[in-house]
Amino acid sequence: QAEEELKEACARQALQLQEMGRRERLLTADVGRAKEQLESFKTQVMQVCSPAAAGVAGKAVTEQQVIEKVRQISDENQQSHEREKRLQEELSSRLSKEKEVSANIEVFKKSLQELQ
Repeated sequence: QAEEELKEACARQALQLQEMGRRERLLTADVGRAKEQLESFKTQVMQVCSPAAAGVAGKAVTEQQVIEKVRQISDENQQSHEREKRLQEELSSRLSKEKEVSANIEVFKKSLQELQ
Protein backbone atom coordinates (compact mmCIF):
# COMPACT_ATOMS: atom_id res chain seq x y z
CA GLN A 1 0.00 0.00 0.00
CA ALA A 2 2.85 2.37 0.81
CA GLU A 3 4.36 1.65 -2.59
CA GLU A 4 1.04 2.46 -4.23
CA GLU A 5 0.80 5.76 -2.34
CA LEU A 6 4.35 6.65 -3.41
CA LYS A 7 3.52 5.89 -7.03
CA GLU A 8 0.42 8.10 -6.81
CA ALA A 9 2.43 10.89 -5.17
CA CYS A 10 5.08 10.63 -7.90
CA ALA A 11 2.40 10.69 -10.57
CA ARG A 12 0.83 13.80 -8.99
CA GLN A 13 4.22 15.48 -8.82
CA ALA A 14 4.92 14.59 -12.44
CA LEU A 15 1.60 16.16 -13.45
CA GLN A 16 2.37 19.23 -11.35
CA LEU A 17 5.78 19.56 -13.02
CA GLN A 18 4.19 19.25 -16.45
CA GLU A 19 1.65 21.93 -15.51
CA MET A 20 4.39 24.18 -14.16
CA GLY A 21 6.36 23.74 -17.39
CA ARG A 22 3.27 24.60 -19.43
CA ARG A 23 2.65 27.71 -17.33
CA GLU A 24 6.29 28.75 -17.64
CA ARG A 25 6.10 28.48 -21.44
CA LEU A 26 2.89 30.53 -21.46
CA LEU A 27 4.44 33.16 -19.21
CA THR A 28 7.56 33.31 -21.36
CA ALA A 29 5.42 33.83 -24.44
CA ASP A 30 3.41 36.52 -22.61
CA VAL A 31 6.59 38.32 -21.59
CA GLY A 32 7.80 38.23 -25.20
CA ARG A 33 4.52 39.69 -26.44
CA ALA A 34 4.60 42.35 -23.70
CA LYS A 35 8.13 43.37 -24.74
CA GLU A 36 7.03 43.67 -28.36
CA GLN A 37 3.99 45.73 -27.34
CA LEU A 38 6.15 47.98 -25.17
CA GLU A 39 8.59 48.62 -28.01
CA SER A 40 5.71 49.30 -30.38
CA PHE A 41 4.11 51.65 -27.86
CA LYS A 42 7.38 53.52 -27.31
CA THR A 43 7.78 53.96 -31.07
CA GLN A 44 4.18 55.16 -31.42
CA VAL A 45 4.64 57.64 -28.57
CA MET A 46 7.78 58.99 -30.19
CA GLN A 47 6.10 59.23 -33.60
CA VAL A 48 3.22 61.18 -32.10
CA CYS A 49 5.52 63.37 -30.02
CA SER A 50 8.12 64.02 -32.67
CA PRO A 51 8.24 62.07 -35.92
CA ALA A 52 11.90 63.02 -36.48
CA ALA A 53 12.85 61.54 -33.10
CA ALA A 54 11.03 58.27 -33.71
CA GLY A 55 14.13 56.50 -34.90
CA VAL A 56 15.67 56.30 -38.33
CA ALA A 57 15.42 53.24 -40.56
CA GLY A 58 13.75 51.08 -37.92
CA LYS A 59 16.22 52.00 -35.20
CA ALA A 60 14.80 51.16 -31.79
CA VAL A 61 13.58 54.08 -29.73
CA THR A 62 15.34 54.22 -26.38
CA GLU A 63 13.46 54.47 -23.14
CA GLN A 64 15.42 57.63 -22.36
CA GLN A 65 14.13 59.25 -25.59
CA VAL A 66 10.57 58.39 -24.61
CA ILE A 67 11.06 59.67 -21.06
CA GLU A 68 12.62 62.93 -22.26
CA LYS A 69 9.87 63.54 -24.80
CA VAL A 70 7.09 62.76 -22.32
CA ARG A 71 8.78 65.05 -19.77
CA GLN A 72 9.02 67.80 -22.39
CA ILE A 73 5.34 67.44 -23.29
CA SER A 74 4.42 67.42 -19.61
CA ASP A 75 6.40 70.63 -19.04
CA GLU A 76 4.77 72.27 -22.05
CA ASN A 77 1.37 71.17 -20.80
CA GLN A 78 2.08 72.64 -17.35
CA GLN A 79 3.20 75.93 -18.89
CA SER A 80 0.08 76.00 -21.02
CA HIS A 81 -2.13 75.47 -17.95
CA GLU A 82 -0.31 78.22 -16.08
CA ARG A 83 -0.73 80.60 -19.02
CA GLU A 84 -4.41 79.68 -19.29
CA LYS A 85 -4.85 80.38 -15.57
CA ARG A 86 -3.14 83.80 -15.91
CA LEU A 87 -5.34 84.64 -18.89
CA GLN A 88 -8.46 83.59 -16.98
CA GLU A 89 -7.44 85.83 -14.07
CA GLU A 90 -6.74 88.72 -16.45
CA LEU A 91 -10.10 88.22 -18.14
CA SER A 92 -11.87 88.10 -14.80
CA SER A 93 -10.12 91.30 -13.73
CA ARG A 94 -11.07 93.05 -16.97
CA LEU A 95 -14.68 91.92 -16.64
CA SER A 96 -14.81 93.30 -13.10
CA LYS A 97 -13.39 96.62 -14.27
CA GLU A 98 -15.87 96.68 -17.14
CA LYS A 99 -18.77 96.12 -14.73
CA GLU A 100 -17.45 98.88 -12.51
CA VAL A 101 -17.16 101.27 -15.47
CA SER A 102 -20.67 100.34 -16.62
CA ALA A 103 -22.01 101.00 -13.14
CA ASN A 104 -20.22 104.37 -13.06
CA ILE A 105 -21.68 105.25 -16.46
CA GLU A 106 -25.17 104.44 -15.19
CA VAL A 107 -24.61 106.66 -12.16
CA PHE A 108 -23.31 109.41 -14.43
CA LYS A 109 -26.36 109.08 -16.73
CA LYS A 110 -28.73 109.31 -13.77
CA SER A 111 -26.87 112.34 -12.50
CA LEU A 112 -27.15 114.00 -15.91
CA GLN A 113 -30.86 113.24 -16.10
CA GLU A 114 -31.39 114.73 -12.66
CA LEU A 115 -29.54 117.88 -13.71
CA GLN A 116 -31.75 118.33 -16.76
